[in-house]
Amino acid sequence: MTHAIDTQTVLITGAGRGLGAAIARAFAQQGAKVAINYRASAEAAQALATELGPRAIAVQADMTDKSAVDAMVEEVTQTLGAPTTLIHNALADYSFNGDARATLDTLSWADLARQSEVAVGGALNAIQAMTPHFRTAGGGRVVTIGSNLVQNPVVPYHDYTAAKAALMAFTRTASKDLGPLGVTVNMVAGGLLRTTDASAATPEAVFDLIAGQTPLGHVTTPEELADAVLFFASPWARAVTGQTLIVDGGLVCG
Repeated sequence: MTHAIDTQTVLITGAGRGLGAAIARAFAQQGAKVAINYRASAEAAQALATELGPRAIAVQADMTDKSAVDAMVEEVTQTLGAPTTLIHNALADYSFNGDARATLDTLSWADLARQSEVAVGGALNAIQAMTPHFRTAGGGRVVTIGSNLVQNPVVPYHDYTAAKAALMAFTRTASKDLGPLGVTVNMVAGGLLRTTDASAATPEAVFDLIAGQTPLGHVTTPEELADAVLFFASPWARAVTGQTLIVDGGLVCG
C-alpha cells in the first residue's frame, strides 16, 4: 500500500481537544481523511470535524469498551473508508498538578489500572479492530503517544507514568506481530505541552523552569509534537518500527 498521508484514513483516539485535536488538524492539512474519536467531548469533537471539513468525522467510543471500539471502526469504514492509520492518544482523565498528585502513600491499584486500561487497553482494542483492514490494505501505521516522564520522572506521577511505560513496551511488542502485515508501530513521547487541558493546572513557573532547561529554549507545543506523528505516518518512516521518539526540545535524552 502507499503510505502517502493524503491517501490515508486516520483514526485518532482522544482527538476532541488538546493534543489529539492538534494531531487531527495536522493530518487534515496534509489531505488525510480524519476520524476524530472522543469519549465525552462531543461538542468539541463535532466542532473540530466541522472545522476540518467533509473529509473529517467525529466518532464516539470509550476506548476501554471493545464492542464500542469495533462499532466505531465500522462506522469510520462506512463513512470515510477503512482506517489503516491509528494514532492512539486517548488518556484517562488526568491533571498535571504536582501538588494534587497521588503520592505513594495515597496511591491505589485502581489509580494505576484506570490509566493503563485506557493507555494500553485502548491501544489493544483499536489495533484488534483495525487488523482486518491492515491485512486487506497490505500495511498500515500505528503511532502511540507516550511521555518523557518515563525517561525522566521529574515529577513522580506514578499512575500516569507507569501506564505510559507499559504502552511503550506494548508498542515495541506489537511491532513484532504487526510487522509481517506491513504495519509499523512507533511511539512519540512528549514532555509537558504548552498548553492542553491536562497541563492547564501546571503553574506558569513550572513552564518557565522547563523552558530554561530545554536546549531549544521553549516548552514544546501540541503542534510541534503533531509534526513528529506525521513523520511516523509518512513514507519516510517506512523502515522504522518499534521505536520511541522523544519530542521535547531536547530536554530528555532517550
